[in-house]
Amino acid sequence: QVQFVESGGGLVQPGGSLRLSCAASGFSLGYYGIGWFRQAPGKEREGVSCISSSAIRTYYEDSVKGRFTISRDNAKNTVYLQMNSLKPEDTAVYYCARSVSGCYSRIEKKDFDSWGRGTQVTVSS
Repeated sequence: QVQFVESGGGLVQPGGSLRLSCAASGFSLGYYGIGWFRQAPGKEREGVSCISSSAIRTYYEDSVKGRFTISRDNAKNTVYLQMNSLKPEDTAVYYCARSVSGCYSRIEKKDFDSWGRGTQVTVSS
């Protein structure tokens, strides 16, 4: 059974950092691109970043470019999202998911399956 467990969220002040982890099980992580999404209250779930199966290609939503870094360790079946210079508008529940068609510059939820339960990130002073 494909499963994702996100962790690493929490409360952080503006300008702070967090590192999210996405632990995968039930399938061979190394064959799939993995994406991070977020959903703020009252808003649609939006794509934040995606990393290809071999980690050669990475993509970021414009508002997080230069602040967030996605990486993966296939040996540990884990994908990470390092988030720096956090802003209040980054507040959301963050999810990881498996891509069914690879990673592209447009990170759209229709291209992903097997979602985790999410981890809450709150940026506030």
